[in-house]
Amino acid sequence: MTVVAPLGLSVQDRALEADVEAGLAAVEEGLLEATKSDVPFITEAARHLVRAGGKRFRPLLVMLAAQFGDPYAPGVAPSGVVVELTHLATLYHDDVMDEASVRRGVPSANKRWANSVAVLTGDFLFARASRLLADLGPEMVRIQAQAFERLVTGQILETAGPAEGRDPVDHYLDVLAGKTGSLIAVSGRFGALTAGADESVVEVLTQYGERIGIAFQLADDLLDITSDGAESGKTPGTDLREGVATLPVLHLRAAARRLRRPADLELAALLGGDLTDDSRLAEALARLRVHPAVEQARRDTVRYAAEARAILTALPACPARTALEGLCDAVVDRAG
Repeated sequence: MTVVAPLGLSVQDRALEADVEAGLAAVEEGLLEATKSDVPFITEAARHLVRAGGKRFRPLLVMLAAQFGDPYAPGVAPSGVVVELTHLATLYHDDVMDEASVRRGVPSANKRWANSVAVLTGDFLFARASRLLADLGPEMVRIQAQAFERLVTGQILETAGPAEGRDPVDHYLDVLAGKTGSLIAVSGRFGALTAGADESVVEVLTQYGERIGIAFQLADDLLDITSDGAESGKTPGTDLREGVATLPVLHLRAAARRLRRPADLELAALLGGDLTDDSRLAEALARLRVHPAVEQARRDTVRYAAEARAILTALPACPARTALEGLCDAVVDRAG
């Protein structure tokens, strides 16, 4: 058993291990090529987060999905580059919107340079992804456009907040399906499509990608509260400090409204206040970490991972399916 990929995924088949490693290496080379510009400053800014590393979760899913067709097909690696470039571009924009200072353990682009540089660099990455997509054909362009529409819609819904009378938890899960699930679903779809997999297999891997994508983000939400920062690449409590109400906070608020327990009401008020002060943030983190809302959010994460695993039963048993099941376990492990 050899660990070859993000999240500590263990691959037990040597041929699959070699294919995944070669595919991810090709994606890495493609990312460096795609972020190269005739203007040295643009190259530096565009490669800032590429060089910072990352899990490469989306390209990994492309490589595993391609195993259900021809994993050596010429479009597989470029499609992995496309989904990662798109993801990186959204990070540049997200950091501007969130006024973040750290990303992947390094200063965010907006912190290192300026908001305008970060936004324009994100646009540059979108442009490079579009150029690669054009070479993959109009169907791939259409799929990416639909996913990007969902991604932006999810971001807008997050900014706007739930409509009057809408359950905030349901609203948040819809936001994650758009912001995160849509592009990870495309990763599975692109890998299977470019490898020439059967249409039914393409659909299964698309649905799997959406579920595992939501579980992946929910695990990240938990890490922001429960980790020491090494795993998430962000300072613990970043979401809390920025006023982002992730699932544990939403479950806490629901409990406070429903049960009216003084301790819950007090913690909800603390989380809804100014957490720019380090001592107040530390208090909020300490109290939230031991609240049942965190365990409730963990159960939700496990549920989405279990749904993703169940979808895979429609695929033939093979090393790639085993690895995809392993991703479900890895996501659950991240959630604690």
